[in-house]
Amino acid sequence: MLLVPVLAFVFLYTFGANRYALPTFLPDRVDSTLVEGKWRRDTVFHRVADFQLASQSGRLVSQKDLADGLYVANFFYSTCPGACPQMNSQMARIQEKFRHEPRVKLVSYTVDPAHDSVAVLGRYAEQFGAIAGKWFFLTGDKSAIYRLVTEEFRLPAPSGVAPGIVHSRNLYLVDRDKRVRGIYDGTKAKDVDRLMTEINVLLYTYDHNQ
Repeated sequence: MLLVPVLAFVFLYTFGANRYALPTFLPDRVDSTLVEGKWRRDTVFHRVADFQLASQSGRLVSQKDLADGLYVANFFYSTCPGACPQMNSQMARIQEKFRHEPRVKLVSYTVDPAHDSVAVLGRYAEQFGAIAGKWFFLTGDKSAIYRLVTEEFRLPAPSGVAPGIVHSRNLYLVDRDKRVRGIYDGTKAKDVDRLMTEINVLLYTYDHNQ
């Protein structure tokens, strides 16, 4: 189930023929600031914390590898029979759309790290045509991955055992400040179409609001 967003209409501008107000998700707290003698309440939004996990090539990947741009994140496991292949087929669409845009990267975290070794993820990544340095399939310590699930993306912990692990089908758009700017159903092409439009929105702001 998609999370209900708390909207922060940080900017409003013209992009093509339409006007967009891109939301920010996952509020942390509300701060009060004294401005010209009046208290102003501002929502402070969560930033996805750093991590260090092994990619399908065996190289350790952290937020440093995702700096200066944005990324799309999801959770999967290699023996998942239905939703994961659907999601990762949609992730492959995103990769192809932004193949030549180095600021756009993709990150897929396994929720079954006991099975999904570097070698397993290497073979799995090949099935979806993952481009090295563009789309990272990540594995590592289970507690570290589940912390990402529950604390950083605010999801319930995955439950059950493979091939019946229950986990989120969401795709997350994370901006260069590591804030979540969109949540989408990764099994629905129309939702992913919207995601790709909103990637272009962020890239437009990066190009025109330096």
